[in-house]
Amino acid sequence: MAATIEYIETNGLKIPVIFESDTRLPLVTMQFTFTNSGSITDTTKAGLAKLSAKLMGEGTKTLGSNAFAEALEAKAIHISASVGTETFVIEVGSLKEEFDTGVKYFSDLLQDPNLSEEALNNVKTTTIGSLSRKENDYDYVASNELKALLFQGTVLANPSGGSVESVKSIELVDVQSFLKNNLVSSRLIVVLGGDIDLQEAKIKIKQIIEAMPQGESQEVSHYDVSKTSQESIIQKETQQAYVYFGSPYELPFDSKEYYKARVAAFILGAGGFGSRLMEEVRVKRGLAYSAYANIHINKSSSYFSGYLQTKLESLHEAQETVNGVIKEFVKNGVTKEELEQSKKFLLGSEPLRVETMSQKLNRTFIEYYKGQELGYSAKELAMIEKLKLKDLNEFIAKHTEITDLTYAIVNK
Repeated sequence: MAATIEYIETNGLKIPVIFESDTRLPLVTMQFTFTNSGSITDTTKAGLAKLSAKLMGEGTKTLGSNAFAEALEAKAIHISASVGTETFVIEVGSLKEEFDTGVKYFSDLLQDPNLSEEALNNVKTTTIGSLSRKENDYDYVASNELKALLFQGTVLANPSGGSVESVKSIELVDVQSFLKNNLVSSRLIVVLGGDIDLQEAKIKIKQIIEAMPQGESQEVSHYDVSKTSQESIIQKETQQAYVYFGSPYELPFDSKEYYKARVAAFILGAGGFGSRLMEEVRVKRGLAYSAYANIHINKSSSYFSGYLQTKLESLHEAQETVNGVIKEFVKNGVTKEELEQSKKFLLGSEPLRVETMSQKLNRTFIEYYKGQELGYSAKELAMIEKLKLKDLNEFIAKHTEITDLTYAIVNK
């Protein structure tokens, strides 16, 4: 069945409930998605949102981490919390017959999270250990450096997981404040799918919502990418150069031309073998095993970025090649053959993107989040199928800003 959207009215709010029925298997999935509650809110201590999500994985204060996990496992119930740049998501999944039990534990977790010093210290220890190991992951280092350059002076310049120093500084009161301000009904979008009656589920969901603080809803802030090309070289003991590059991409998150950007990005660097960057950097010149680039269009930011690894002695040639490929792409556009091949892939691979209930629900959530009508993705595919070469190349030619590249490089 196609997805539908209904509302739960309570305390003066209309909480959207995105629902898709699927009776093929006796499974149910429910997500509470809190908007403007992700790492974009980490304005004081980087990594606070992600650490808070991990602490929500420590069960309830009443049961503790182990007993809570054992209770879920006994009923094959899954509850998890995760964070994106703009959202904080808590999800429960179970067999249809155990959904009521899953909802109970889900509600318990929201009302009584394990906000104890012991749980916090456990999470901080594992997080700091992971961040320490990543100091030798030069892809991670270069990627973070690129974001720091592109979004200098803003919250998006910080690693979403924080640094060792910032995580060490997080205290229990910080997590308590974060959860109090962000896990509120005024920021909530409910996503529900599977073998379940919607009206019965809405009664249970309303009870959870009414026990939550209402809080305040806020619009997601947008951060512009630096328009000044920069280059940062971080010296490490490495056998190859890690090259990350990026630039502004002036396209609003709700642009009607997004489908053109999607096709253009696929041809330039997101399509793997056959893409311009892969052909020029790897196939023709043998400068790297792989080279990718893509666009990132969100409420909080819009930018273009890519990466490759190359031999130390090939760094300059690799950079020149990337610069040349992107400039030529903007100047002369794509060929008819490239357009047709990208259409075949994007249209042919679409069923793989919505194989699972989780994928379907995520697709529908994104449509709602962008202010699109439900089912808009199908219309977008139809627009891709009808896209003409002239229209695509005119669109590409308008976006000269992607040639203003900033580089973050880890080199010996």
